[in-house]
Amino acid sequence: MKLGKKSKIALSLLSASLFLVACGSKGEEAKKSDIELGKVGEFPIAKEKVTMTMMGPRTGETEWKDMAFFKEYAEKTNIDFKFTTPPMDDFGTKLNLAFASGDLPEVLFGTSSTTLTPAMEMDYGSQGILLPLEDMIDDNMPNFKKLLDEDPDIRKSITTPDGHIYSLPMVSRGTTAIWPRGPVWYRGDWLEAVGQKELPKTTDEFYDLLVKYRDEDPNGNGKKDEIPLTDVKMDSTRPWIMGAFGMKERGIQEVNGKVEYTPVTDNYKEYLTYMNKLYSEKLLDQEVYSQSDEQKKAKGQNNQLGLFPDWFSFFTTGKNEIEAMGDPMWQPLTSPVSEKALVPGSPRMMRQTFAITNKAQSPEALLRWVDYFYGEEGSFYLSKGPEGAFWKWDTNDKGEKVRVFSDNVDPNDPEKTREKVTPNFGITVPTVDYAVTPEYKILGSANDDPDNRFDDFIAKETKEKIEPAAEVPFPLLYLTKEETEKTRDSGTDMKTYVEQMEAKFITGVEPLSNWDKYVKTLEGMGVEEYVKVYQDAYDRWAETK
Repeated sequence: MKLGKKSKIALSLLSASLFLVACGSKGEEAKKSDIELGKVGEFPIAKEKVTMTMMGPRTGETEWKDMAFFKEYAEKTNIDFKFTTPPMDDFGTKLNLAFASGDLPEVLFGTSSTTLTPAMEMDYGSQGILLPLEDMIDDNMPNFKKLLDEDPDIRKSITTPDGHIYSLPMVSRGTTAIWPRGPVWYRGDWLEAVGQKELPKTTDEFYDLLVKYRDEDPNGNGKKDEIPLTDVKMDSTRPWIMGAFGMKERGIQEVNGKVEYTPVTDNYKEYLTYMNKLYSEKLLDQEVYSQSDEQKKAKGQNNQLGLFPDWFSFFTTGKNEIEAMGDPMWQPLTSPVSEKALVPGSPRMMRQTFAITNKAQSPEALLRWVDYFYGEEGSFYLSKGPEGAFWKWDTNDKGEKVRVFSDNVDPNDPEKTREKVTPNFGITVPTVDYAVTPEYKILGSANDDPDNRFDDFIAKETKEKIEPAAEVPFPLLYLTKEETEKTRDSGTDMKTYVEQMEAKFITGVEPLSNWDKYVKTLEGMGVEEYVKVYQDAYDRWAETK
């Protein structure tokens, strides 16, 4: 076929443009390799100063570029950033727009599974927009590699079905890391008032104590205004009480490798029967499904509550920390259907907090930059910022160097300053949340005798009661795109139906004689296929090397 003159010119121009694109691509690759890195685990990370781009959610008024953490860490690493930091409320929308337009930064920092969802991660990872990190971890992340070696479940839980790691997690190892949520607390002075020497260890003993609370005027005001047990829609108390009936979650759980949906089990029916008994005898707050958390707390501060859920008991009672040490933490129970004391445990990890895009000049540099935060020193640095911004060194009368608050910090409201120093405030960040050791304790003044009594109390209660009985209901894992599509609608519909029916069964609006009808309804919604999908996903997770 002969080409006309215009066609030959057009073909020549096309060939030239393709050549230029190819050269440009090679030039870009050469540019990426221009960043010379120092020794792994040492500063500076880059031998020459370099500027990269970062996107993350802002929680306060302070721009990330003005934070002492980013300023000082840029000096330490030779890596500076240009930031895009929409407010947290808008971040999910802005991130989606960035992916859609291709106007992405080199790194995403402080994201979460609600903004960078597992589905997004797998989708953009498979397209090459998010970079796979697994082959770069061993050579660039000694701190994170140590975590993976110590706890293989971390690697399994951040590895997608295609075998890649596209994001890094926040790992929790603090005193309360095993808590799935705030525990249930006994009001200690009520225990004394009714002569209760030991905490209940069975559901029958628990019932007997609630009856005492109802009938024996433990708040001593001469009124029958005591509420033995309360919650808001049972959302916080439910997991702890369900444990007494051999369940770790209202939903999907795994037991010895087998996946089950607890709301259709006989154990769940026993739980509902028990809770209905508590409600019908006014041992459970009659406003449990209508009150707000603020109303619950008001009852607590009015000394009307015997047991209640919260992160710490004084959040509800209004006591101070030392007084709150008299309020015991939930003691796991057994029941006629479960001889084993059980409570749900947290997986101690949150995913999707850090990802690198295909815009990155040097993925290795970014991995070294973030790896520091997976060690104890770097974790403190990310949480509290550099010396001088939120804390400083001082010497006490014994000649010991100790950390104290900087002069600009109000010891009664230190978080007001900390939120201006570091992005690690109100968002999930790639780090390890360690228990605070004396070395990293910040004091009000150098000669303060640190009062660790409440911290020690929480640690002791957790170690003795929660840790021996805690089991993770279901591991963090990924569903494939097809699995997600199969379970998305049915999962939402079943969850809504179960929530509605639980409230009706407990309050007696729906008699438990309709249990079989309820189970058949869930079967009609596809509960068997739903469980099969999660069983397949669990098996795949368990086999991950």
